[in-house]
Amino acid sequence: MREEHKPGESAAAAGEAHEPVVNPFQAGAAPTEAPELPEAETSAQAPATAEAAGARNPRLKWYAVHTYSGHENKVRSNLLKRVQVEGLEDKFGQVLVPTEEVTEMKQGKKTVSSRKYFPSYILVEMEMSDEAYHLVNQISGVTRFVGLDPRDSSKRPVPLRPHEVDRILGRIERPQEHRVTEIPYRVGDHIHVIDGPFSEFNGVVDDVNEERGTLKVMVTIFGRETPVELDFLQVEPI
Repeated sequence: MREEHKPGESAAAAGEAHEPVVNPFQAGAAPTEAPELPEAETSAQAPATAEAAGARNPRLKWYAVHTYSGHENKVRSNLLKRVQVEGLEDKFGQVLVPTEEVTEMKQGKKTVSSRKYFPSYILVEMEMSDEAYHLVNQISGVTRFVGLDPRDSSKRPVPLRPHEVDRILGRIERPQEHRVTEIPYRVGDHIHVIDGPFSEFNGVVDDVNEERGTLKVMVTIFGRETPVELDFLQVEPI
C-alpha cells in the first residue's frame, strides 16, 4: 500500500479542535494521511463497504474516533473512499456520524433539524488490525481513536461495549424525538478515566452536562482536587 506524507494541518483546522491531543500510537513517527477528497452528502444510517455489498465480517467491532470539530462528515466521506481505494471493504462495516432529528418550537412553529449528539466523534465498524488502524488514523481530520487499554500490549484501542453501541444505534433509528444525551453517570459516582491526558486517574463526578454529553470530574493532581471536563466516553465506572 502506497503511503503519502501527511502535510501539517492548517492553523484554521487546528483551531477547530477542542484541544490538542497527542496520539500515543504515533510517537516517534511522522503521521501520514489520505489524499484530500471532496465532501459528500452523508447520512448516519447509510451503510458502507462490506455491508453495502451484502457481505458480513463476524469480526467487525465498533470503535469511537475523535475528529476535528466540524469535520465529522468530511472524515467519514474520505474514510469510505480510502477503504474502497485500498480494497479493504471486507475489513469495514458502517461508518456513522451520530445525528438525530430534533423537533423544536421556534417563533410558534414546529421545526425539525438534524443535530450531532456526539460532536467531534464518528463511529467506525471495523476489524482491528495494524493496517486498518493506520488507514483510519491517516485520514485528514482524525486526531485519535478513543480508548487505549494500558494493559493491552498490542496498544490497540478498545472497542465500544455492546450496550453503548445499542444505545447509540437506538437513537439513530428513532428520529424526530427531542431528547438530550443520555449519560449513564450521576453526581457522586466514582469513575476511572480511560482516555485523554488524565488517563488512569480516578475521580468523582461533580456535575453532569447532559446537553453537551460531558462530565465535570474532580481528580486529585499533585495532592489537590482539580475539576476537569471529560466526555462520558472517556470514563468508566469503578
